[in-house]
Amino acid sequence: MLNFFPGPSKIYPEVRTYLTDAYDEGIMDAPHRGEQFVQLSRAVVGSLKRRLNIPQDYSIFFTSSATECWEILIQSLTKKKSFHIYNGSFGEKWYEYAKKMRPEASGVRFDINEAIQVEGLNISSDTELICLIQNETSNGTQVTATTILNLHNRFRDTLTAVDATSSMAGLNLKYIKADIWFASVQKCFGLPPGLGILICSPRAIFRAKQINERNHYNSLVSLYEKMLNYQTVHTPNTLNIYLLKRMLEDRPFIKQLDIELTDRANELYEFFGQFTDFKLLIENEEVRSKTVVVLEANERLVEDIKKRALHHNIRLGNGYGPWQRNTFRIANFPAIGNEEYEELKRFFLHYYV
Repeated sequence: MLNFFPGPSKIYPEVRTYLTDAYDEGIMDAPHRGEQFVQLSRAVVGSLKRRLNIPQDYSIFFTSSATECWEILIQSLTKKKSFHIYNGSFGEKWYEYAKKMRPEASGVRFDINEAIQVEGLNISSDTELICLIQNETSNGTQVTATTILNLHNRFRDTLTAVDATSSMAGLNLKYIKADIWFASVQKCFGLPPGLGILICSPRAIFRAKQINERNHYNSLVSLYEKMLNYQTVHTPNTLNIYLLKRMLEDRPFIKQLDIELTDRANELYEFFGQFTDFKLLIENEEVRSKTVVVLEANERLVEDIKKRALHHNIRLGNGYGPWQRNTFRIANFPAIGNEEYEELKRFFLHYYV
């Protein structure tokens, strides 16, 4: 089965070997307060910083998912309000969840074919955290590094948090341009679900210490204090952390992965742009995602395409949110090989040209 679902997506085939090695090395039942886990945790943090170009003074934490990071950041870095900039379902869900915890949270929606207009944003001075999605999986849009930097510079006194779930470990993100970044590993990391990566700047840690919120098991200050010794507050997903270590060791550095994914994204957009029965959902090239391609058609054709593809052992991603019935999605993640995309192209050429 060729899997182009945008998460959980295809895992690296080497994971099978990693799993056997984890069993043989006693990783699966290693005490999470023991030296074996501490050494594993230290190695992964170091490898993440080297391989993904994360600043050395940023802190890295292990969580259960990116969704858990939504909760951690709102409860630990805001007392009253956050501000959410979104154009799709996941950004909106983060906003709606924040309002349940902090009723004064506010936000603004922007169009899927427009870049964020930083100069036009009206964010009050008492806002503690600005939240956005770098790569909106539901509609295949992205926010550029320049936009994130402009946001960070204009609202310099406010922390900026970026959900990078569908781009971290695939694109060369400029971590220095925001205070907080996070993702889950079931997309560009090419690993099974169940592990989140949370990255915080020294400024974010300083703010967390000032607020000193300790009412939850996953409070950021508690995470930070435990991670000083490369431990977690809860029993972690030790197996997935081990898989992450092995994956990082065997993959190219992020600059090379970014080049490869960007080139392949351009090829995919050019290829799918030739069809007339369906079209690219995002017309503005500037805001198109490099890792999730979204195609739009009438509901009947969308269902027909997905069924025909499945019959040929090709799994396409369903539409999501408002675009659930009239779109399908194609992941452009590192674990999916070029030859698999050639097979995907042959399928579409055979049936729809």
